[in-house]
Amino acid sequence: MKEIGGYFQLDQLIDEPFHKNLVELNTARNALLYLVKSKNIGKVHLPYFLCDSVSNILSKNQIEYDYYEIDRNFRPIFNEQLSDNSYLYIVNYYGQFTDDEFRDYKFKYGNVIVDNTQSFFQKPIEGIDTLYSCRKFFGLPDGAYLSTDTFLNEDLEESQSSSRMNHILGRFEGKASDYYIEYKKSDADFDELPIKSMSKLTRNILGAIDYKNVLETRNTNFEYLHNHLEQTNILELHSPQGPFAYPYYVENGIEIRKKLAEKKVYIPTLWPNVLKDNESDSNEFDYAANILPLPCDQRYSLTDMDTLLKELTLCID
Repeated sequence: MKEIGGYFQLDQLIDEPFHKNLVELNTARNALLYLVKSKNIGKVHLPYFLCDSVSNILSKNQIEYDYYEIDRNFRPIFNEQLSDNSYLYIVNYYGQFTDDEFRDYKFKYGNVIVDNTQSFFQKPIEGIDTLYSCRKFFGLPDGAYLSTDTFLNEDLEESQSSSRMNHILGRFEGKASDYYIEYKKSDADFDELPIKSMSKLTRNILGAIDYKNVLETRNTNFEYLHNHLEQTNILELHSPQGPFAYPYYVENGIEIRKKLAEKKVYIPTLWPNVLKDNESDSNEFDYAANILPLPCDQRYSLTDMDTLLKELTLCID
């Protein structure tokens, strides 16, 4: 029997998500696993420049994979002929790939998977399997989308997200540093989660986000940083829609991160496993160590961007 009376739960918010009619799942790594299972994929070609959560989920499920290098513009260096059940996994780093490029890769290789976890606002292309992460762009405990034409013939259990909300709610009212340990624990727990459908809580919040404002703020902040840093940034960038972060290359990124953290400016090393698994003279090691993903998201104003630029300049000088 449905409970009647008692205290209120979270209200049902408006239902206007940015991505509609996609497969709604609990995590991006499980979106890949869903795809592998539904398409009976036997092998995945991954870039070295990638979080090990992807290779881990493949290993855990006995899926074969190997690696390829990327060039200085983040593009795949890959010249193999793909078999019917092998796929090329392309990461849209910082949203720097265009739709036409993805169509070209699809035409050239046939079997491609686009990882848009750093490009939430780039719509999927018909006929190209594409996955998204929600929590990389919004204050959410989990959530992923998958665009595909092949569906898993299983009844998925619905995810439960309430136990992973404390660090998000805590930072909303307090400081990130007070909840960092809880954030890291929540992040580590994703390794053990099976494929589940998106939780009611995550879906509810996603339906109520002001996407127009998020998009405009991210675009404005990115352009502001680019206007000030373009001349010293060796990366040749175009301005994506709703950027994940502004990638700024420095010669001593590890040291600069430490100095910025002392100023309470937190710049992550996105994939520390790349530093451990690749040679120090490789392009992948260089980019993992020295590209600073400067925050330019909806939490910040141009005044904040000025503060960020000031602190960055002081640390570099």
